[in-house]
Amino acid sequence: MAKDLSFICTACNAVHSKWSGQCDACGAWNTIEEAKPLSSGPKSKGLGTKRGRALDLTDLATEQPEPPRTLAGVDELDRVLGGGLVKASALLVGGDPGIGKSTLLLQAAARFARNGLKVLYVSGEESAAQVQMRARRLELTESPVRLASETNLRDILTTLDAEAPDLVIIDSIQTMWLDTVEAAPGSVSQVRSAAHELTTFAKRRGIAVVMVGHVTKEGQIAGPRVVEHMVDTVLYFEGERGHQFRILRAVKNRFGPADEIGVFEMTGRGLVEVKNPSALFLSERGEPAPGSVVFAGIEGSRPMLCEFQALVAPSPHSQPRRTVVGWDGGRLAMILAVLESRAGIPFTGLDVYLNVAGGLRVGEPAADLAVAAALISAREDAALPKDCVVFGEISLSGALRPVGQTENRLKEAAKLGFRTAVTPVRAKRVGSGGVELREMRDLPEFVEEVFGAR
Repeated sequence: MAKDLSFICTACNAVHSKWSGQCDACGAWNTIEEAKPLSSGPKSKGLGTKRGRALDLTDLATEQPEPPRTLAGVDELDRVLGGGLVKASALLVGGDPGIGKSTLLLQAAARFARNGLKVLYVSGEESAAQVQMRARRLELTESPVRLASETNLRDILTTLDAEAPDLVIIDSIQTMWLDTVEAAPGSVSQVRSAAHELTTFAKRRGIAVVMVGHVTKEGQIAGPRVVEHMVDTVLYFEGERGHQFRILRAVKNRFGPADEIGVFEMTGRGLVEVKNPSALFLSERGEPAPGSVVFAGIEGSRPMLCEFQALVAPSPHSQPRRTVVGWDGGRLAMILAVLESRAGIPFTGLDVYLNVAGGLRVGEPAADLAVAAALISAREDAALPKDCVVFGEISLSGALRPVGQTENRLKEAAKLGFRTAVTPVRAKRVGSGGVELREMRDLPEFVEEVFGAR
């Protein structure tokens, strides 16, 4: 009997054949728990033909109706969902504590309810009176949203069978528990089983289910990663506590593009969608200053301009500091190495600080050239013109590589009043949208043309 048992680390999801105090994979202590099967039905030596039922088979030529979508009426939310909420879909929303997940979903529930959907909001962390208190603050008390406060998943599914809603919001999946699983709420077994039951229920009954997930200190959704594979859409709600901006990012979407983002602003009355994120992220930008460079990026399918800020200062320590906020620290180390090796600009003995203004996180390689420009500008104390944007990828050889959607980047820059763009040389010409292009072939040419001989 014991040989059938398996154990899972709640920190890294590594599977172990026996229990131990420390996980061999990640080194965490007291994180290994017994993994129990979802069901314990009668065992048999094999699957016989009499045990199942025949399936209805179709082919690709058979016309299947496209799943209907419902718009929330919030452009930023509908954009991230891929054009609206899909019936019989399962969504997982994760984010840091206090970032505004419950506020976002309560506002979304009110919007969908006003658009004709029957919405049920189930909270496992707050009472119904506490949810109503937040609804009064957000001025949503007139919305026909049904509330429930419960953690027993068996009772919740029974209620859903009787109510037959169109949309169910579960806040949160870590508080749900099944009486058939002998584990504490929030454990790997409970989270996996609850997510499986809710996803299966959504597909069987044609109900859209939104599950809120807690995140770990590394920023990943807590619990087994299999939950993210079960659901149709995974959304992350991001933002810095010191900034009012919030980013809703799709990292998985079976019904729309991944890496799509929606931008919101946190106000006293909840979250307000931002129609023009580029203008908002650049609204506090003043006169040109050394280390400040505007990057024309692409987030999902939309162009977005943001500001990279760099500070380079002599280091009093033997090991200079490299601090990054909003960008990849490993890629910063690569850019510094290429600048020193290919362009002859050393950063030895200098502390380097890099920040993306507004709390935005940038991940595309097209920001390489903007980062290099910010670093050189800060090191040489030379500011770039205020009406100049920079984008391009840097290879390890020091060559500048063109990036995709150049025309969309330039159009967004022109719309916000930028007149010059520093870009890599492109083989295919596209419209510049009225922006003067300064094309560079490699990093040494960029340093010579933009900053002069140093």
